[in-house]
Amino acid sequence: MGAISRYYVSGWMQNLSRSGHFPFGTLAVNVIGSFLLGFLVRYAFLHNVFSPEVRLLIFIGFLGAFTTFSTFSTETFNLLADGAVTPALVNISANVLLGLAAVWLGQILAFTLGS
Repeated sequence: MGAISRYYVSGWMQNLSRSGHFPFGTLAVNVIGSFLLGFLVRYAFLHNVFSPEVRLLIFIGFLGAFTTFSTFSTETFNLLADGAVTPALVNISANVLLGLAAVWLGQILAFTLGS
């Protein structure tokens, strides 16, 4: 389900961006997935709402398949191979920084809801 969701969300975001060159779809699923993982990890810790099996199913199964480091790496490599160094560096920076920010925001939201 995570991979299928990634396919549709990534395609939708890529079409929405109207960018044929920059991988906005992959960036979107990585940021969304980072936010969801940050939120759910903190929420599960605060409220003990998931069994270990359900945590594995959601965190590794669904969200692991939803986000995609290999696609990010391939798209970045392709940008570099095409000589698009600036977009490649923007892609690297955006995925890392926005992913970290999304995890942080997800954890803050879970903590706020848990208070």
